[in-house]
Amino acid sequence: MKLAILGGGGFRTPLVYGALLGDRSERRITEVWLHDVDEDRLDTITAVLHSMAGAVDHPPRVRTGTDLDAALEGADFVFFAVRTGGLAGRTADERVALELGLLGQETVGPGGISYGLRTVPVALHVAHRVAAVAPQAWVINFTNPAGLVTEAMSAVLGHRVVGICDSPIAMARKAVRLLGLEGSEARLDYVGLNHLGWLRAVTVGGEDRLPELLGDEARLARMEEGRLFGTEWLRSLGAIPNEYLYYYYFTREAVAQALAAEQTRGEYLVAQQAAFYARVRRSPTDPVGAPFAEWERVRLDRNATYMREARAEGEERDEEDAQGGGYEGVALALMAAIARDEPAELILNVRNGSTVPGLPADAVVEVPCRVDHNGPAPHRAAALEGHQLGLVQQVKAVDRLVIEAAVTGDAAVAVKAFALHPLVDSVTVARELLAGYRARVPEVGRLFR
Repeated sequence: MKLAILGGGGFRTPLVYGALLGDRSERRITEVWLHDVDEDRLDTITAVLHSMAGAVDHPPRVRTGTDLDAALEGADFVFFAVRTGGLAGRTADERVALELGLLGQETVGPGGISYGLRTVPVALHVAHRVAAVAPQAWVINFTNPAGLVTEAMSAVLGHRVVGICDSPIAMARKAVRLLGLEGSEARLDYVGLNHLGWLRAVTVGGEDRLPELLGDEARLARMEEGRLFGTEWLRSLGAIPNEYLYYYYFTREAVAQALAAEQTRGEYLVAQQAAFYARVRRSPTDPVGAPFAEWERVRLDRNATYMREARAEGEERDEEDAQGGGYEGVALALMAAIARDEPAELILNVRNGSTVPGLPADAVVEVPCRVDHNGPAPHRAAALEGHQLGLVQQVKAVDRLVIEAAVTGDAAVAVKAFALHPLVDSVTVARELLAGYRARVPEVGRLFR
């Protein structure tokens, strides 16, 4: 089978390839086509992949190119992981918001809206090319904002586009482990949107074991979320929120911490990624395995510093969390379930239908699904509590306005999206946000020309 990775020159591509190297099933991915607009990045990541393949017998063949249709032709699966505007766009997402006293984060709040505005047109173009060139392919979306982008693409591809994220499954895995359970025996009740969801129950044999974890101060404090939100707040909620809800529950603290930092996350990554790509390009004669070793060193540093602004000074990230990974396992399990009919239970971003009461049928939600050769089938969720539903509905309304603004180029709709987001406190500031992003992010500027 053929897998096309769009954004194949991106830093996370080796995670996916590493998962493929471990798949020895008869019906597996045998060809990986990396597509990117940056040939230098493609060459660098290709060197890392060859370094990884090493002594593996019959690794998936790697091909590269900048021709989108060539990458898509004959693909069974398409992995969509692009960053429109690059890391320069990300730093602008962060800084424009922070300069107005608002949260500067790439997927949550104003930054996520800017990111979505410039990414939706690219996502729709890709969706139309998939429909034309590889209509039988399944698209796995990891491009942020993942729920919003998946929803935009689903208007073209329907149920054949599925969004994935490593945050929910990583949190659920930790909860299951701390309860002393096997993952296969636990039924998870997780519901919400991408980067905006709650683990509400971990059920085994008809009994919800989550209250046991919430009531155990020591065990709960061993979770990153227990330290991030505080165990008392988690008990008040009666659920464990996705880590990104920190930006909603502790907005003032998050903004203050970001303003006090010497650099934003995007600025940190600009320097780190530039050094990595330059280092691997400069050393084509390095010993076998060296490009992968360099990539692994950088990856661990990148993971260890993730969400540093939300942790106390000097507090280190858990080793398990610093090791990271997860989404590539979700992607592999999703492909195996569809291609080989190996049923799996996964938390995915899919069309709502009647899964989450109170949201439109065509809205993309993040929920547990049963996946087989027919694709994902979401489990119907119990109603959200009022405070959860209100937040989810408001953010989903903003997502849909972002898609509308990106499709129509209507600046008034974009202002409405900014103004209605719960982390933006003024229509005047919403207008200033759009003006700032139009001036400093070329792709947003062109959209509303």
